[in-house]
This record gives sequence, structure tokens and C-alpha cells, in this order.
Amino acid sequence: MDFLSINPYTHARLAALPGHDDARIERALERAVRIARIWREGGTAPRAALLVEVARLLRERQGAYAALMAQEMGKPIREARAEVLKSAWVCEFYADHGAAMLADAVVASDATDSRVLYEPMGTVLGIMPWNFPFWQVLRAAAPILMAGNTFLLKHASNVPQCALVLESLFRDAGAPEGVFQTLLVRADRVAALVEDARVHGVTLTGSESAGRRVAAVAGGALKPVVMELGGSDAFIVLEDADLDFTLDQAVRSRFQNAGQSCIAAKRFIVHQTLADAFAEGLAGRMATLRQGDPMHEDTDMGPLARADLRDEVLEQVRASVREGATLRMGGVAIPGTHASMQATLLTDVEPGMTAFDQEIFGPVASVTVASDDMHALQLANASRYGLGGSIWTRDVARGEALARALECGAAFVNGMVRSDPRLPFGGVKASGLGRELGVQGLRAFTNIKTLWVG
Repeated sequence: MDFLSINPYTHARLAALPGHDDARIERALERAVRIARIWREGGTAPRAALLVEVARLLRERQGAYAALMAQEMGKPIREARAEVLKSAWVCEFYADHGAAMLADAVVASDATDSRVLYEPMGTVLGIMPWNFPFWQVLRAAAPILMAGNTFLLKHASNVPQCALVLESLFRDAGAPEGVFQTLLVRADRVAALVEDARVHGVTLTGSESAGRRVAAVAGGALKPVVMELGGSDAFIVLEDADLDFTLDQAVRSRFQNAGQSCIAAKRFIVHQTLADAFAEGLAGRMATLRQGDPMHEDTDMGPLARADLRDEVLEQVRASVREGATLRMGGVAIPGTHASMQATLLTDVEPGMTAFDQEIFGPVASVTVASDDMHALQLANASRYGLGGSIWTRDVARGEALARALECGAAFVNGMVRSDPRLPFGGVKASGLGRELGVQGLRAFTNIKTLWVG
């Protein structure tokens, strides 16, 4: 079956790419097996050199890669260029610091020598989403490759051109055959890949339902997994927050990439004394967002990645209104477009409503009023998700105390939640398990071996 590449703004068909059959998948697995020992035993220097060259090519080809993202999944061109540069950064970070992070750790014991070793596991399958089609892949692949593993990419079905371009990127950078490979396969082929003895671990970024299915198969095969799943991040605004600054960050956090981000601010929990001013200020800033063609430099928000995704978001908005939320603005598709909708603001949102309980993966801001700090914290933690959260206040000590009590994997004070190669990234509860990035992400797919010498 062909993989169709469709422009979500124009609905133009960009490409039809044939899926990989059993024979091609088998050849890819065999190539990974053949190169694994060489890649493992070559040490960290050639791995770092490969990542440096990948980063160089990313910077050199920034414009072309950004245009591909804009056309294939609708990311505004300015955001797409930034994504390419961030992808280069993660490669450079692990090239610069990976060897030291993987060095033996000497531990004092009753042995004459005892230490902890970080050895490659083998081949890791990466199941990646469409919303950040370069960054999500490279933030997973860079540490996995630096650790001495090989990488098989199963990308989202609506970004097949990005998937193949990433494979060619590594080939052009000089990666040995089999070190980084793309498989154009549907979701129904994933279980067999996870179960295959030549695959030694799985990393997945995607929906909670996809994560649960893959984790169940991997658990049955006793294979390690890293799962970065959904999120419904709380954005807590205390009464002493710098309102103008906070509103600017609120709009950026919620509406970049048309709200299609796991760590976007989705639930705005605002102190009651500031709630009206916050809602008014948010509506005013949302009204200035320039929606349109993602290839245009002045576009702030493009379409959603597919029409069915837009329709799902609009139904969540309608359900929330039926449940008692107030639609302040937006909530409709943009006429004459394939997958675009207006930036949407819901107020009077309460627990039990769709906009509070579910993840809305699109350009919808939901405002909930809190009576005090403890009420705000209670509301923030009243979610099945636990990816990120942020506190906005002029009192940094107060903000840090609340941030420490948030049930999430990344808590920010006076800053929007974002991933950073230097820091571990991941969630708790239904937002996943394990960590990407940082030293923890580098070691996630290593055999942490104890060496004891008497």
C-alpha cells in the first residue's frame, strides 16, 4: 500500500511512496545485525563524528528541510527552520558530551576494582510522530546512536517524505549501511517488529493508546521501552504574575505548531483575582495571530496536520460547550481550507469537562479559575496526564515550591515547558515512562553492567 504525502493546507497530493514489503523489512533487519558489532566495537569517536556531520548537513539544508515540513504536515516555515536547528543542536550535544557520559564509573567497594559500564544493547526501533517530524526522530536517534546502538525508524504514515529524507541525511553524512534505516510500514506491522529477536528495545513518542499497545508487546518480549505519550500541561498563573509577559508566553506555548504539541500549555489555571484580565488579554493576543499558508513568512499558525484531526478537535470543543464551558472565540473551521480552524478560547472550564479531562491536540486554550495556590495545585494534578507544567509568579521561591508539588516530569517556573538536550525529558502517569535526553536518555538503551574484580 502506498504512503500518501498530502499538503494539509492545499490538500494537494505531494507524493505516493510504496510501503516496504516483508523482504525489504528482512533485509533491513539483517543489515542492522551485520553492522551492530562493528558499530559497537568502533568506540565513541566515529559515532561522534557521524553526529557532527549530520548536524552540519542539517544546518546546510535547513531551508529545504523546513519547506518539506511546512508542505507535508503544515508547520509554519519559521517554526520549521527552528526545528531543524534544534535537531542539529541535539546531535552536536551528544557528539560533544556523549563519550564522557558513557565512560566507566568507578565505584568504591571491597573489590580491587569495581565499576559501572554502559554498553550498547543492539538495535532500537523508534516509533515517531508527525508533529515534530525531524526533532522527535533526532532527539531519540542521536543518543541511541551515540551509545553504540543502531536505529530503525518507523515514522508516522502522513510524513513519508520526511522519513525517507532522514534516512538519506544519515547516508549522506557517512553512516555505515544499516546504522540508521527507515521502514515505511503501517501500524499493523509494528508488533512483529517489536517481537523480532533482532530488535532489542523500543522508543515511542505518540498517543497514550499507541504507547499502551506497544508497551504490552515489548513487555511480553521483555524488551526495554521509553514512552513519551500524551500531555495536558497545566499553566498556573498566580495573582502576582507579570501579566503581559505571562500572556505572551501563554500564546506561544499554546498555539505554536497549531497547538499540536504534547507539552503545549493546554489547561490555563488562573487565580480568581486575575482570571478576567487574563482571559481578555489572551483573547486579544489570539485575535492577532496570522493564520494561513505555512510557507508564508508572516504566518503564525498553519493548518492542523490532517482534516480528521481538526474535526476531532472541533468536536472536543463542542462537547465542552455542551458540558458548560463558554466559547469566547473561535471553535469553527476556517472556510475554504482543508484542515485549518480558528484559534479557540474556552472559559469556565471545570474538571469533568472534555477540555479539562482530555488532551486537546490543537489550537484550543482552556481557562479554569482557582481560588488560591492549593486549589490551583489540586486542579493541575487532577489529570491522568503528567508530562509537564509551569508556574507563573514574581515570587520565585513560591513558584518553585508549587513546581516541586506538580505531578509531572518537567516543571518550569516563569518559562514555557520545552525539551532541552541537556536535561531529561519524559512524563509520569499516562504521559509515559522512561526518559529521553540528558545523560539519562543516553543511557536508556545501554546495558548497565557491573564489573567487579577481586
